[in-house]
Amino acid sequence: MATIIPVSPFDYVVFGATGDLTQRKLLPALYQRYRDAQIPETSRIIGASRSHMSLEEFREHARDALKSFVPPSEIDETKLAGFLDHLFYVAVDALGDEGWDELKALLDERPDRIRPYYLATSPDLYGSICRNLDRYGLIGENSRVVLEKPIGKDLKSARAINDAVGAVFPESQIFRIDHYLGKETVQNLMALRFANTIFERLWNADVIDHVQITVGETVGVEGRGGYYDTSGALRDMVQNHILQLLCLTAMESPISLDANSVRDEKLKVLRALKPITSADVQSVTVRGQYAAGAVGGRPVEGYQADLDSGMPSRTETFVALKLEVRNGRWAGVPFYVRTGKRLPKKLSEIVVQFRASPFSIFPADAFGREPNRLVIRLQPEEGMKLEVMTKDPGPGGMRLRPTNLDISFEETFKQRYPDAYERLLMDVVRGNATLFMRRDEVEASWAWADTLLQAWTDRPEPPRPYAAGSWGPTASIALIERDGRTWHEEIG
Repeated sequence: MATIIPVSPFDYVVFGATGDLTQRKLLPALYQRYRDAQIPETSRIIGASRSHMSLEEFREHARDALKSFVPPSEIDETKLAGFLDHLFYVAVDALGDEGWDELKALLDERPDRIRPYYLATSPDLYGSICRNLDRYGLIGENSRVVLEKPIGKDLKSARAINDAVGAVFPESQIFRIDHYLGKETVQNLMALRFANTIFERLWNADVIDHVQITVGETVGVEGRGGYYDTSGALRDMVQNHILQLLCLTAMESPISLDANSVRDEKLKVLRALKPITSADVQSVTVRGQYAAGAVGGRPVEGYQADLDSGMPSRTETFVALKLEVRNGRWAGVPFYVRTGKRLPKKLSEIVVQFRASPFSIFPADAFGREPNRLVIRLQPEEGMKLEVMTKDPGPGGMRLRPTNLDISFEETFKQRYPDAYERLLMDVVRGNATLFMRRDEVEASWAWADTLLQAWTDRPEPPRPYAAGSWGPTASIALIERDGRTWHEEIG
């Protein structure tokens, strides 16, 4: 059984308390931590948004969200009632004066509490909210601020947001959240590498042939067309989630699990990542946009129809890239990454493909001999799988076949694993920033992404169409196969 360690009492203030993120992720995550007795009974969760509603209306709004987004088997009516009693609400205008005095009065009742401010709002409001927090004297030694992505749309805007927030909060109190880093498998990646000598000694260009990172979504823009069409797959997924997964896969061992030690090593990877310029953009990148097709047996429309704007769009909904980390450990090892919407399945995984043995003692008819492969699954089911060669059972000679050493965390440990937001929300209370991004990380990843975006602008080509329900444009297959490799067979 997992050890549940309660956190210190807190007042969690959630700006954007009536929004989609709060309903789908934040309230369910906080409820689960309360259900597991990790949240002290004296803690408060204070919703803040522009909407005028009574406390009873907000609690009923929260109840509806929990009933919608928490599995029925995990709803304990007694615990649910107790959790709702911890909710409070203040109508606050992020850009004006309304509600701030009321919020201050509520927080001043318990001035010594740990006080996280979660900004589940548009990034355009981050600076205004932080300035008002400072203006009304709501920032102290026990305060933290949580920033949701996207932090900007390019390096310039990211710096502007960081400057605005950093003007009132020291860097040690700023938590830039990427929920992928809260997944159990991502943290187990660090344990796999740095707690197991067998893997750390093999984790280099001498033994590894290449690495693949795939993040696939079955959904389309789902009502987010206005945002997505100004973003695209590179800004929405690659610049943050995928580059963070690449950093954890490729980084050197930190000197400790201290937040800055870990983030120092991730930053080195970002700075070693080879820029993609107009000279090579066509050979190492593929942009795609989904057309009509079928996902899960259900017919779906293409991206242009989903936008419902009537205007043609050149925004990419799929990206495949061949990346290079320029250091001694990874020299000559390509990192192939791909992400897209309307793909055949929801899937996030890292595949580490080891090199083939240079010499085999087995006869040519010992069919099935393949190089070892490590598959690290982030979703839908978190776990790890090591593919090794074994003898096919029975008489009749030495025949080989690949066999999986498979670990499903939930099945192995016989327990429900906390959602990523559950872990990260509690890490904010603890003041543990290890799984959050530092300012220089965010800006280094934007600097790299800006170079690629400029290369696409310099060599303009429309995104290649792909049928919804496929694994992207055929050019993404050619991207890896012209190197004599192929996308991982289970998702190919």
